[in-house]
Amino acid sequence: MFIILAISTPFLKSQEKSTFAPSLVDKLRQTLLSISLEEATFAKRGFQETNAKTQQHLETIGKTFLQGYQTAIAFNDPSGVIAQINQIEAEYRGFAFEGAAMGLALLDRLTPWNSRRIEQYLIDEGQNHIYMTYVGIGWLLARLPGGIQSYLTELEKAQVRSLGNWDICPTSPHSLTPSHPHSLLGWLSIDGYGFHQGYFHWRDYIQGIKPPKNLSGYSCRVFDQGLGRSLWFVKGADLNAIQQAIAQFQPHRRADLWSGIGLACGYAGGMENHAIASLKEAAKPYYPELAQGVAFAAKTRIRAGNLTEHTEIAAQILCGMSAQQAADITDDTLTGLSYGETVPVYEQWRQGIQKHFI
Repeated sequence: MFIILAISTPFLKSQEKSTFAPSLVDKLRQTLLSISLEEATFAKRGFQETNAKTQQHLETIGKTFLQGYQTAIAFNDPSGVIAQINQIEAEYRGFAFEGAAMGLALLDRLTPWNSRRIEQYLIDEGQNHIYMTYVGIGWLLARLPGGIQSYLTELEKAQVRSLGNWDICPTSPHSLTPSHPHSLLGWLSIDGYGFHQGYFHWRDYIQGIKPPKNLSGYSCRVFDQGLGRSLWFVKGADLNAIQQAIAQFQPHRRADLWSGIGLACGYAGGMENHAIASLKEAAKPYYPELAQGVAFAAKTRIRAGNLTEHTEIAAQILCGMSAQQAADITDDTLTGLSYGETVPVYEQWRQGIQKHFI
């Protein structure tokens, strides 16, 4: 029932222990809002079986996300949450920050008289995990009635505000909340929404090719980018299965799906090097989108200080450069974005990165 303390231990560094003693209110909150770790297993989700090493790795990612979520629900304070998450192995830590963002955003929503947890999270070390934070918020939007519609309304307002050069810096903490999303990075929550739907409802959205609910225009494309990331897990990072699944989608959706695959390959990992080399050929004619996803992954990990060997290898194979060079491209292309234009700045950013790989 009160699973937060039990699930923390396997992922913590062996020499460190939690000293957290939950109160009665803490235990009640955990009981009401808890999500079982079983939800992240291939058996529970019905994902395609893969080799044992890859499956264990991908399941660990999902469980670490849930650990971050459970930690946020248990500690109810951004500084305490961050202290606990920082004990997690660096390779998986970003997923815990993502899950914690979902938990803190949920608590903010449930306690409107005390709704600055996400803001404080991002002023603190969560700022280094800003991309994962926004994606984690997308998970919450998927589980709140009307959450995605209200968020899109606020995101649309952000596009209008940016006409006056409003807060165009993507690292300004005060603008990074679900009710006040940034016009650039705010789209990542739609990506997170798409991932959630693919991960938990893959029979509808991947097998059944169901279009996203309550979305229109560009938001449908960002949904597909997240859906592509979920494909990596649903198909067990198996290249043939991924290729076959994407081929079932309408041609206009495939580029964004491949972009999500690139991000998952670069950030999550789990694919053998020889298969990564084949991924580039399999993605044609969507190679620029694939490489752009890898570049996003490189930037996300480097910013958080948790660059992994698999991210470096993915960048070298799929981008033809180091992870640092790929990340630099994502920074360089932020210059000259036209806020308030018909094409959202997020898409302008993606297209600018993709041009480096044509």
